[in-house]
Amino acid sequence: MGSILIHNARIINEGYSFRGAVRIEGDKIAEVYREPYVLTYTGPAIDAGGKWLLPGVIDDQVHFREPGLTHKGCIATESRAAVAGGITSFMDMPNTSPPTTSLDRLEWKLERAAATSLANYSFFFGGTNENMNEIRRLNPRRVPGLKLFLGSSTGNMLVDNPESLECIFGDAGLLVAVHAEKEEIIRRNTGYYMQQNGNSPDASFHSLIRSAEACYASSSEAVERAVRLGTRLHILHLSTARELALLEGKKPLREKQITAEACIHHLWFSEEDYPRLGNRIKWNPSIKTVHDRRALREAVNRNLIDVVATDHAPHLPVEKEGDCLRAASGGPLVQHSLVALLEMASMGIFTYEKVVEKTAHHPAELFRIDRRGYIRPGYYADLVLIAPNTPWTVSPQNILYQCGWSPFEGQCFSHKVWKTFVNGQLVYDDGQIDNNVRGMELAYNP
Repeated sequence: MGSILIHNARIINEGYSFRGAVRIEGDKIAEVYREPYVLTYTGPAIDAGGKWLLPGVIDDQVHFREPGLTHKGCIATESRAAVAGGITSFMDMPNTSPPTTSLDRLEWKLERAAATSLANYSFFFGGTNENMNEIRRLNPRRVPGLKLFLGSSTGNMLVDNPESLECIFGDAGLLVAVHAEKEEIIRRNTGYYMQQNGNSPDASFHSLIRSAEACYASSSEAVERAVRLGTRLHILHLSTARELALLEGKKPLREKQITAEACIHHLWFSEEDYPRLGNRIKWNPSIKTVHDRRALREAVNRNLIDVVATDHAPHLPVEKEGDCLRAASGGPLVQHSLVALLEMASMGIFTYEKVVEKTAHHPAELFRIDRRGYIRPGYYADLVLIAPNTPWTVSPQNILYQCGWSPFEGQCFSHKVWKTFVNGQLVYDDGQIDNNVRGMELAYNP
């Protein structure tokens, strides 16, 4: 790797937007220039032509389906889609087949990603009712945290033993990230709506079955346990207005014990989209009301919600067929999440600076990632160039997910990812992907 200068760019970073340039040396940023500046650099250069330069997105929740579920996607294919969407680092979830619940399986994933991932990578370790001995052996420099499923979802990794939960929360010494839905309430709701509407309720019933009540009951229990036992708790894919009362909005991120993530689908869609999109927007937790969506958007702006991620979870189209009890939950998002957030910013829902904060700065701070998430000298050169005012429409012809579909099909976006750099390497260049680029394992500073 050599040097390269990106100049004539609008840099959006650390709450500011300014004209400037960035010089890359090897895998790191060597210098950041703000206009007016004088350059003596004479090496390779990219004229951004006024395009926007952002730190690469750090996605703290993806399901890249490897091992065991590679008919839906794999680390190679989904990291390829990720860099095309401006995502330069990801944290993959443990509900694969077999699940990532032992050190041997974690090491396998790390080796597989080193060989095949175009983006930087890391893997959550899965907690179970029985694997506390394995958890105690983890190196906190190599994992973002533990993932606990407090409600059943894809992968059947439900952790429901109170003694196991007390032990994990109290003794793990790691950030605990939770999928929070109350299983008893989901089962009760399932029985009720099947009795009322037959055995094949359509997609619109999903948000009634996996209800706001189910989310709040589980999240509040997790918060109580974390506060009592001194655990760093991260609530994934928060989906309801009511859960916001559990969060710490006024503290700086570094001082928070309880943090939360919102996902792009809960910020974009609402239950009013079920008639049009059906199972394509069936996720766990479910898409909920317009009121919930509005509250989540406001919470992002008020810093109640700390990061925005994708919960990218591809399924084949045939797996998304059927009623809301049988169709798979989840969908592919990494290629389109950043442009969707920028679209919301153009609508006045967020500022562009807030999008960068929630997708790059805050994930780096929350997980204490070593030298990523900012455009700063000495930091890894994970960068994305955005072409604003460049309309394009999502279609099967430009979708890169292995599963071949997107809930955004037919959507016209006004911002486009132009170039993506991973550790100083140009991996995505205006539609062309360098499949020889390999990302690095993320390192954490616990």
